[in-house]
Amino acid sequence: MTGQVRGVQLARLLGQWHALPGRRRSPDYAALAGSVRGLLADGRLPLGVRLPAERELAEALRISRTTVTAAYRQLRETGHLASRRGAGSWTMLPGNHRVASTGLWTPLDDREMLDLGVAALAAPPQLLSAARAATEDLPRYLSGAGYHPTGIIELREAVADAYTARGLPTSADQIMVTSGTQHALDLVLRLALAPGGTVLVESPTYPNALAALAGRRARISTHGLAADAGWEPDLLLGTLRQTRPKLAYLIPEFQNPTGHLMPASLRERVVAAAHAVGTDLIIDESFVDLSLDGTEVPPPVATYDRHSRVVSIGGMSKPYWGGLRIGWVRASAPQVQRLAAVRVGVDMASPVLDQLVAVHLLADAEAIVADRRVQLAVQRDALLGALAHQLPEWRVTVPRGGVTLWAELDGPVSSALARAAEEVGVRLAPGPRFGLDGTLERFLRLPFTLPAADLVEAVGRIAAIRYDLDRAGRQRWREPAVIA
Repeated sequence: MTGQVRGVQLARLLGQWHALPGRRRSPDYAALAGSVRGLLADGRLPLGVRLPAERELAEALRISRTTVTAAYRQLRETGHLASRRGAGSWTMLPGNHRVASTGLWTPLDDREMLDLGVAALAAPPQLLSAARAATEDLPRYLSGAGYHPTGIIELREAVADAYTARGLPTSADQIMVTSGTQHALDLVLRLALAPGGTVLVESPTYPNALAALAGRRARISTHGLAADAGWEPDLLLGTLRQTRPKLAYLIPEFQNPTGHLMPASLRERVVAAAHAVGTDLIIDESFVDLSLDGTEVPPPVATYDRHSRVVSIGGMSKPYWGGLRIGWVRASAPQVQRLAAVRVGVDMASPVLDQLVAVHLLADAEAIVADRRVQLAVQRDALLGALAHQLPEWRVTVPRGGVTLWAELDGPVSSALARAAEEVGVRLAPGPRFGLDGTLERFLRLPFTLPAADLVEAVGRIAAIRYDLDRAGRQRWREPAVIA
């Protein structure tokens, strides 16, 4: 079991679970059960967590206990809840679903879904030739044990050279290779954050970062990003000085999910403020290579660091391929050694063959990344055009890079829209997935990583569902699926 959620906590997560006119014509117990399934589907409510007692949840929602009892009964019937007399009720995985690699769950028959829940591209054509070349390099490593906690030297040098080319002199000793960017974040948190430590994050932010922080039982404070402008400098710096967190996790390059780019002047001020209050900065550079429309990316945040306060993390998933689980940490050489000592108690090392593939991809980075930028610009513009035509009431700030749009909807319907979209074969990541306690219901993340034709088709289906939400009769419910 992973713990218990209290009535007031679940009420905050549920938000406006029965506020839509179309859903008012459905029984409240069905709307409540569907909302709980939605929370399970997008990871805001974990599997194996004990739900509040019926009376407690009824009081928190200000509804009758009969409604909660009926909702729990429906959840048991659909396989989302297990109950034992005198012990309570726990969330569970339905029998016709599986746990996906994201840690969330998905139906067994979801292959035809237009998946706008995952912001990642398919593999580039150069991957196959890189893999073949890597197998030719592999024999020279076979005489050893194959454990390289900081990574093979060729890859660490290649990553260090990329930082140096961006204006941040870096040696291989300052690089540790990890099994993806999320793994890099987890290792940094293990080293730098004691359970219950304080962390400042942007709102909205990357959901899996929030999950990693929850795993460390972190106390989280947030800095809200403006939908059209991003970071408000005085507010961000003031929050740092006021809360004095142990860590701050920021995504300055084409922020996920908003796409904002932090200006150089603010980067310098954030580093200075962090040093003054004793805060270490974790800078997620997952999207740094994916500038669009010729946008110039400012110097790395670590450029302004003189006191080893900045730890940068990045990886191959966004510009190359998510199936190549290669990430890295850039820090001071002593910090890298401490991270390696932490790592050996977790997974020992990253696969040598995958690292060799990464070396060859990085050697061809200029051509691969240039192709990715062209592809993403075309797909972004197709998505923007479809939204302008089909959903003109939605507000979208055009991102200058990255892979996602952050859309402000015409009402607080994000979670309801995501549940309804499953019925027409579209998977969405609702806004609350990117924040805390059920906020951001007016927002939706829309990645432009699918082919342009699929994006246009998905928007057409979403538009039909959006207009149906306000006038639909009885809601038809189905088991929800993974949102990653």
